[in-house]
This record gives sequence, C-alpha cells and structure tokens, in this order.
Amino acid sequence: MQNAIFDIIILNGRPASGKSEVIDYLKKTPLDERIQRFHIGQMDEIDDFPILWAWFEDDAILEKVLKKPRLQSTKDGLFLHEYQWHLLIERISMDYSKRLRDINDYHEEHTALIEFSRGTEHGGYIDAYPHLSDDILKKAAIFYIDVSYNESLRKNKKRFNPDRPDSILEHGLPDWKLERLYGKVDWEEFKGSDPEFINIKGHKVPYVVLENEADITTARDENLGNALEELFGKLWKIKNR
Repeated sequence: MQNAIFDIIILNGRPASGKSEVIDYLKKTPLDERIQRFHIGQMDEIDDFPILWAWFEDDAILEKVLKKPRLQSTKDGLFLHEYQWHLLIERISMDYSKRLRDINDYHEEHTALIEFSRGTEHGGYIDAYPHLSDDILKKAAIFYIDVSYNESLRKNKKRFNPDRPDSILEHGLPDWKLERLYGKVDWEEFKGSDPEFINIKGHKVPYVVLENEADITTARDENLGNALEELFGKLWKIKNR
C-alpha cells in the first residue's frame, strides 16, 4: 500500500470552494476504490478550522462567563494579531510531527489531508507555506480548488447553518468578513509560472487545480468522482516521475 498512496495532500482554496465536499466524497468512497482511483489511503485530516474555532469559543467563555478579557479575537471574530494565522500553520506542522512519532510506519496506510485557506489580507499562501515543516513539504502534493470570490460568497451563504457554526460542512462567514479576509487571494502569484511544481523552501512541491466555478462539488456525484480521478491521477504521475 505504501507505494500506492499519497503521503500528504494539501487542500487549498477559498472558503466554500469545495474543499470539505471533496474530503466528504473521498471519505465515503470505500478504501480499496479510493486507493485505486485517487491514491488516497486511510484519511487523516489536519484542518486549522477546528483550532481557530476553539479559540473563538474560548474567548466567548472568557468574556461572557468568566468576565475576563478576550485572548485571541475581537468581539466581531477577527484575530488580535496577524501572526496567529502563522501559528495555525505551525500547529498543523506540530500535529503532523506527532502522527509520525505516535504511529509506526504512519504513511504505509495513511494519507494526511491538510486543509486551510488563506487570503492576501492575512499574508496569503506566500506567507503561510514557509511555516509548514520540511517533513511536510518534502512529501506533500497540493490540490487547489479555484473559484471566484463571487462563487465563494454564494456557496458560503448557501451552506451556513446558524445552529451549527462549528460544523466543517455547515460553517460560514458574514459577508463583510469573507470579503475582507478572502476577497483577494495570491494563489496565482504563489504558484508562479511552472505548470506542475511550486518551489517552497527548496522543495519542489507538485500541484494540480480543480476549476470549480461551475460547482461540481456540492452534489458529490460521479461528475466530481471523475474529475478527482483525473486530477489525482495527474498529480500522482507528476509526484512520481
């Protein structure tokens, strides 16, 4: 199995671009089929959203229950410091290192799925990626889901469930915050002109892009499955040349 699966897939894209839907589709695909079609093994998700949401919940408890100052965020849910965005990436690297420490031959069966979004307002991918460890970058392949800001806004509104704001599949941002944080992204600048690799800290990291403006992810049907099979197959070939 070790030679049949990706070690690490880094999944990027604007909020509501389809990242969580892709993960959900992969999780619901039987393991043998998932390995054969997508080269994805036992899935181990490392996502920065639960971490940042826990910070917001901690601040709500501090302010409303304990009557103490907020530590991480403002009342309207912005970070107090820009470096907190980089802290999240450093935390991803730390969590991954614990996997390697605690699980023997981790990548014989596991594909780590690392998920995050970054906009230029808080440093973009250019500032975020250097905070990933060399252990991650030397094994990683990037799967980017490309949608416009308007499509991100549409799907962000559609998926938001106010009763489950902490849900991976149903969380959302207010319109003003989505525009401020993700109105502009630096993906094109970050990836550069090479159609297959991005140079990050001396590592040549392969990548592919899913164009999702037409939204093939929401239905999670075989249109998505076929697109994923094609792109993961392409990424596998680039990675293993």
